[in-house]
Amino acid sequence: MKSESGLKTASDLNDKDEPIYQALLSAMVEHQLPPGSKLPEEALAEVFGVSRTGIRKVLQRLAAVQMVNLTPKRGAQVATPDVEEARDIFRTRALLECANLPDIVTHCQPPHLAALDALVQQEQQAHEAHNGPAAIRLSAAFHIQLQAISGNQVLTEMVTRLTQRSSLVIAAWGAPWQQGCRCDDHDQLIVLLREKNLVALTTALQHHFDHIVASLHFERGGDMLPDFTRLFAHMRVR
Repeated sequence: MKSESGLKTASDLNDKDEPIYQALLSAMVEHQLPPGSKLPEEALAEVFGVSRTGIRKVLQRLAAVQMVNLTPKRGAQVATPDVEEARDIFRTRALLECANLPDIVTHCQPPHLAALDALVQQEQQAHEAHNGPAAIRLSAAFHIQLQAISGNQVLTEMVTRLTQRSSLVIAAWGAPWQQGCRCDDHDQLIVLLREKNLVALTTALQHHFDHIVASLHFERGGDMLPDFTRLFAHMRVR
């Protein structure tokens, strides 16, 4: 199992609610549960075949990492970052990820570059196949794997959580066809990393985030009640 940052911990291994937590988190990150989606305890308990108490525990965990809003009398909804929060999320990512680049350049080895190349190829294939969830997942994985090269686990965990919240921003404010980051930008980052050109790499990564923010339209739709049965039928406890 995985922690709230996406990394495994010993305590998670015995947490029976962890698969439900990860299923809901993945559905949010991959835009299958868009921002504003209602998350009624009764409907989720029926789909997953667990008690409402168990679902409530999962929703509270998701609220703790700011992926869900819990409102009295309205219940739970997938979080919808407002304009200021959306900008702050990407501003924070840019600060953290750019600041970590010197350590990434220092520690980068050929196997790291090969792994990043493989991710970009998979990401491109997902875009060509119009597989939005896979494209979003692989885009986030690229940034997380890039930061992990430095060996700074604390920062990598922070970036992991921020990429999850970034996905909500793109789902809420991005164009309907926007799926993750631009593959060409990721290709260019690998080229500059291979050349160990720190100045150009830092500039390119900052511009990458600038492009994402510039592409956001800051328009949102209304509340939604997703088809939980379709999304999570395979998770139901028999």
